[in-house]
Amino acid sequence: LNPSDSIYDWVMENVRQMGAGWCPPGILGIGIGGNPEKSMLLAKESLMDHVDIHELKKRGAKNAVEELRLRLYEDINKIGIGAQGLGGLTTVLDVKILDYPCHAASKPVAMIPNCAATRHIHFELDGNGAAKFEKPDLDIWPDLEIPMDSVKRVNIEDLTKENLSQFKSGDTLLLSGKILTARDAAHKKIVEYKEAGKALPNNLELKDRFIYYVGPVDPVKGEVVGPAGPTTSTRMDKFTKDMMEIGILGMIGKAERKQPTIDLIKEYKSTYLIATGGAAYLISQSIKDAKVVAFEEMGMEAIYEFEVKDMPVTVAVDSEGVSIHTTGPQKWNSI
Repeated sequence: LNPSDSIYDWVMENVRQMGAGWCPPGILGIGIGGNPEKSMLLAKESLMDHVDIHELKKRGAKNAVEELRLRLYEDINKIGIGAQGLGGLTTVLDVKILDYPCHAASKPVAMIPNCAATRHIHFELDGNGAAKFEKPDLDIWPDLEIPMDSVKRVNIEDLTKENLSQFKSGDTLLLSGKILTARDAAHKKIVEYKEAGKALPNNLELKDRFIYYVGPVDPVKGEVVGPAGPTTSTRMDKFTKDMMEIGILGMIGKAERKQPTIDLIKEYKSTYLIATGGAAYLISQSIKDAKVVAFEEMGMEAIYEFEVKDMPVTVAVDSEGVSIHTTGPQKWNSI
């Protein structure tokens, strides 16, 4: 930034632009000063500190950095982005800032949005053996039950373009059946094969299939698959028209889609579902079988076929183009 520019304004603008792609609620790490590399290092280092915004709120700010932390924390949460971008009170859990001297003619600033799934523990080794950690008491978390009368169990094999219209933005679904996976590299390959008029390896057909944006972790100790959480869907936006022309039924990912992609979903009477970002291990428990079906050489970026049982998802964009990432925050902010 220029020396006279407002760090507060810059952070607020970028948080609005990030939307839900970083799996809020989370922690913002901000580094100020040094040079660009130093500011990025400061931002990363700040995220390793304790979550203490509640303590700071209680005692009050003692310097300009703490004042900025509190102001950003309060005002970002007023935007109403909320968990997974669906609207709500909490978008950030804490705002961490570290600063460093820099040349008077510059103001390097870096910001790292940190998903709440990133956890760390602090300990000291004193030479008397391995560190010991006490497991948290699970009773401090409430037992939550979802009323099943609001959930729709869906057999993927029964779905067609014609009956996708029964699902509306905001519906909770439990998917069972077979889906395919594809991330950035796989999408790029698919489009290359499409443009060359070539069949996919093993004569894989994408028509009328659901594509899950995921790169699963390798399984261990008898697992069917390792953690398999959704990746940010906007990176696949540029491939959506090609995928629609191929004839896919729908997509599963996380976070919002850009308006041109929403328009394509409506045009092709498709749908976009979201799984919960940050819940990769829990989602993997609904995957009962996993096998590579194309591009094995790409490792986790290969195309897998998953057989899922009661995989929890939410309809984010329905076949009419209604996006919960638009209606959710609007509804919240109108309360």
